[in-house]
Amino acid sequence: MKRILIVDDDEALRLLMCQVLVRAGYEVQAAESGAVALKLFRQQPADLVITDIIMPEMEGLETIIEFLKQRPKLKILAISGGGRFGAEDYLPIAGALGAALTLAKPFSLEELENAVRSLLG
Repeated sequence: MKRILIVDDDEALRLLMCQVLVRAGYEVQAAESGAVALKLFRQQPADLVITDIIMPEMEGLETIIEFLKQRPKLKILAISGGGRFGAEDYLPIAGALGAALTLAKPFSLEELENAVRSLLG
């Protein structure tokens, strides 16, 4: 069973993504910040990390860099609704840093599942 780690400070969205991906047959862990996610990942590596970009404490771009330092071939799906700027400003940077795919919020649950399927096969 493929393992997914979801990193998002929005609790409602984090829980919704977890429910959808568990129903789709994946093993899912979730974290509210990049720092917590990195600790979880060290204990139990994932096949895919889904990370928000705009988060307090340790934002998503830094989180992507740290994950790829630990496992250069890790698949990462970056998600963002933007912040002071739009998602279109942050997602290309996430891609340049190594995110395999990006999704702009709001996205449909079908888009999420399709993105995960395309990354994990």
